[in-house]
Parts: sequence; structure tokens; C-alpha cells
Amino acid sequence: MSAPDFDARKIPLAAQEDLRRRVVAAVEGGMGKAEASRVFHVHPNSVYRWTKAVAQRGKAALGGRRRGRRPAEQKRLSPQQQHRVRRVIVNRTPEQVGGSGVLWTRAAVRDHVRREFGVSLSLPSIGKYLRSWGLSPQKPVRRAYEQDPAKVRAWLAETYPGIVAAARQSGGIVVWLDESGVSSTPNAALTWAPIGATPRIGKSGQRFRVNLMAAITNRGALNFTVYDGSLTIDIYLDFLARLVRHFGVHVHLIVDGHPTHKAKTVKAWLAEHADAITQYFLPGYSPELNPVELLNADTKAGLASQPAPRNRGELTAQIRTHLHRRQKQPGRIKALFGKPEVAYAAT
Repeated sequence: MSAPDFDARKIPLAAQEDLRRRVVAAVEGGMGKAEASRVFHVHPNSVYRWTKAVAQRGKAALGGRRRGRRPAEQKRLSPQQQHRVRRVIVNRTPEQVGGSGVLWTRAAVRDHVRREFGVSLSLPSIGKYLRSWGLSPQKPVRRAYEQDPAKVRAWLAETYPGIVAAARQSGGIVVWLDESGVSSTPNAALTWAPIGATPRIGKSGQRFRVNLMAAITNRGALNFTVYDGSLTIDIYLDFLARLVRHFGVHVHLIVDGHPTHKAKTVKAWLAEHADAITQYFLPGYSPELNPVELLNADTKAGLASQPAPRNRGELTAQIRTHLHRRQKQPGRIKALFGKPEVAYAAT
């Protein structure tokens, strides 16, 4: 038998009920089930099912009904239960509430709901709940166990506002500085390719690394230097001198606790240039408070889509090209300060 000419499930409910009644009436009037299937363009199984339903439950069995879950079944969790689950996701990790791991996946949320309320939900339903609660999948910021929350709070509430006030009083500028290393084998960016055919890109069999030091302001300024090997006192002091010359006003410089930043020679140089530059230290183990970390990530992401460098010279050139481009895009530098973790530094 040929397939039906249309899908009866797609017509309105009232029309579906009328069709079922006409089919059953035709069969009761003497038409064979196979012939009714051909005449009304419905599947033979449907004709059999409808006539059987009428025989068992009467004509009321042909009434139309909405497919899928009833409206009352769409939400299996009460508003109070939803509030409790959302609060747990925002403030705790799965392992802290009887699960495993530190990341809230849909499966982890499903397991928590089952343990807490005895309700089993599908992963798509969990996803709908999460979106309705204003949540989205995000890459978490790593924080060191050694970080002192009290010092971070003091930095945000007292230390940094004091630096801003000192900069305004001196007519100076607040500058953030950080160092980073760029490897010759960064994580590759994504590219489109046929399913099942993993694309290949060339790379050097050698491994090498280039280091960079960058300083930015929330006004969009960017200064940087690229160097080989470890950060030395001479490289650091040369860069500080460049910052002083470039800005021409008192530089209030924020750095991390790198040993070079605390070297006696550096302290002596800063004392000699106290009228031009002051150095401040971020709380220990708190890289997420430094907006230059976001610039470093932007640089590595930009290089990931470039041809793999064959040597250290090519990698250095790629870094310089990317950062020179960013120097001409102050809006992109300012945008870094819009990220939640460093929004405190936007003003």
C-alpha cells in the first residue's frame, strides 16, 4: 500500500477528530479497513486503532487531545524547588552537595534534583530550566587555593580605590602590567571541515617559547615588549623607563608578586624615580584581578588562527603584529575592562 498523502497529526485537533469519526463511520457502514485507509489517506494501523477504541470505550474515544506533555507536566519543579536548585548552583559545587566534581553540567544538575527532590528530568528539560533561571554555560576562572579572600576584599574596597585617588591627586595615570609566555604549540582554533574528516595544519616539530611584557590602561593605551629567556632586572627597568617617558605623568603601576618586581635593584630604581612612578602589588595568587591577563589570552587566541611559526623569529613577529594591531584599537583594550572579574578597574 502507498503511504498516506498527508500527516493527519499536522491538521487541527478538531479536524483530526472529524477524520477519525468519518473513518469509523465508513467502517461501521460496511467499508473494509484497508479500503478506508486508501480512501481517507490514513495508515491502516490508525484505522484499526480507532475502530478498536470505539468498540472498547465508545465514540468518546475519538475525541481530540493535545499531543505531548499536558501543561501541568511541563514544569516538574515548584517555584520554591527551582529557587533552591538555582541558589545551590550559584553558591556551591556539585561535590559540596553530595555529588562529584566542581562543574555544574546538565547531568550534575539532573543528579542533584533527583537526590534532593526525587524527581527525574531529562537533560533537555534541565537545559530549559537553567536558561529560564538566567544561567548559561561559561568557562570558570581558576582561583588558587592559596588566595586570601580577605586581602582580595581589601584590595577591591580600599587599596585600589586609594590608588585611583592618588593618581587623580597627582594628575597621573593607573597602569596594569603583566608578563606572559607564548608557546610555539598553542591550542589550535576551530575550523569548519567535513564530518569525520579531521583537518590538518602544519606545525614545526620543534618547541620554542617567546615571552612578552605588556602594560595597559583603562583608557585604551597599550605598551609592550617581547623578549627571549627569563625576565631580568635590566629588561624590567628598561620597560619601566619607557612607561615613564611614554605617559609623561606620574605612573601608578600595578603588578603581581613576581620576584623581579621585588628585587632590591628595582626598589632602589623606584626610589630614585619616586616623583615619576609608584609600584603597587596585587593580592597574592590573584591573577584574575589583573586585566592584562585578558590581553594575554586575546594574544594567544589571535595567534592560534595564524600559520604555525617555524622558529622563534616568526613567533616573535606574530606577537608583535598582533599587539601593534591592538595598539591601534584602543576600544578593544577598553573592552577588556568590561569583563566581570576586572570591571572594578574600569574607572
